[in-house]
Amino acid sequence: MNRMYSPWREVYMQSFKDDKPAGKDGKSVFADIPPEEDEKRFVLFRGKSCFIIMNLYPYNCGHLMVIPYLQTTEFSELDPATKLEVMELTDLSIRALRLTLKPQGFNVGANLGRIAGGSVDNHIHFHVVPRWEGDTNFMPVLADAKVLSNDMKSTYKNLKNAFADLTRSEEQ
Repeated sequence: MNRMYSPWREVYMQSFKDDKPAGKDGKSVFADIPPEEDEKRFVLFRGKSCFIIMNLYPYNCGHLMVIPYLQTTEFSELDPATKLEVMELTDLSIRALRLTLKPQGFNVGANLGRIAGGSVDNHIHFHVVPRWEGDTNFMPVLADAKVLSNDMKSTYKNLKNAFADLTRSEEQ
């Protein structure tokens, strides 16, 4: 198997030395993001028990994550209201992505535990990855190539507007 070197992920992966979670006092990189840092950290939407953030190291353009405020590794530790909000915000994410990036499909799921692929395995989170026919799909594995065609900041602004429009129309 060929290996592809991804130097842009090194800084991120270094935050997990010795299998200890990143951040102070065992807090994850997703814990306690202050609202004034939303744009800097690419937080798109805040709900009652979860928030939506852009993945800084996306599998595809527009790769979003739905993250409970409660830092836990176990799905079973989320209360019923939080589990419901995870699904509602996943749906909201899909609708916002359809408006802005017009994907033809989605991958939705979670990597529970490091062995399952979770690089932030101390804080459960759920991925929403937009997909297009002919996108990179298995290109990183088969051809040592990964193409990301969108600028994160402009994608953030477009998605932020879409979230605002969608939630405003739901409130009316």
